[in-house]
Amino acid sequence: MLVRKEVRKVGKSSKKIYLLLLLVPLFWGGAFGTAQHVITEISPLIAATLRFGSAGLILLTIILVRGEWNWEVLRKRWLGLFLMAITGIFSYNAFFFVALKYTSAVNGSLIMSTTPVFVTVGAILFLHETWNKRLGMGLFLSLTGVFLVIIQGSFQTLISLSFNNGDLLFIAALFSWVIHGLIGKVVMQGVSPLFTTTVTTLIGSIFLAIGSFFDGEWEDVLAMSGQSWIEMVYMVVFATVIGFFLWNKGIQQIGASKSSIYMNLVPINAAWIAVLLYGESIGWQQLLGMGMVITGVFIATFNGLKKQKPEENIEKVVMIDS
Repeated sequence: MLVRKEVRKVGKSSKKIYLLLLLVPLFWGGAFGTAQHVITEISPLIAATLRFGSAGLILLTIILVRGEWNWEVLRKRWLGLFLMAITGIFSYNAFFFVALKYTSAVNGSLIMSTTPVFVTVGAILFLHETWNKRLGMGLFLSLTGVFLVIIQGSFQTLISLSFNNGDLLFIAALFSWVIHGLIGKVVMQGVSPLFTTTVTTLIGSIFLAIGSFFDGEWEDVLAMSGQSWIEMVYMVVFATVIGFFLWNKGIQQIGASKSSIYMNLVPINAAWIAVLLYGESIGWQQLLGMGMVITGVFIATFNGLKKQKPEENIEKVVMIDS
């Protein structure tokens, strides 16, 4: 009877996290449009510093209250955590915010939505994971979709090599995030995701702050409109603190593979939010590219797991709850 109760408990918990994870792509999709508006009033690096510096302080408060700060882990994993901060917080967000000055939020979200595919490819090349036809098909579709968006359906653009600088910056952001993810696969073994997120956010924010002094005037922050302040609060609280917390909980409860599928919804949410709230236009190239990217990422990241026997499910539940 005790085992059966544990099974029901875990089942309810799993169903709950599946629903909560739907908020993550909603919050992250909204961050594209809000960030694009905020950088019309302050410089990109100042905006990034405000977002992640504030989020880092909130996360630090949470982790101290919960008693999860770990100096021993920091001492042993400092290099890996530092590299994660440089790639995932500093360089990724520097490219992200600057890119939004030159391209649309829709294009950016489409390019970034290929992240799970490239993380998987990197894991095959550097972490010895297995290659398969499903991954190859997904990679091809995703790359084709991004390529179509970048050239805007015009082969004249391809011939003249006149690519949008913002799209190229988003590709740089993409690879920064991929490197961050691959390092994280090694560094986060046995380390709390909340602790990792807090440390990397704080370290990355320091470098963003240093870069911000060469990017604009901090006095501009005082002149920000009420709309921009609301958008900044949204990015800090919802897109960063709550978004990353739910993401980490999802990875903890249902695994990284299943959680990563939710990334497919980011460009859809970014598109309708940008069109509805910020008056952006969306063309057939973006719609077709969106469909190809989402399909490709889904094919590459979705693994048809074999159904486990009831005994296997019970054993895993006991190990988790004990």
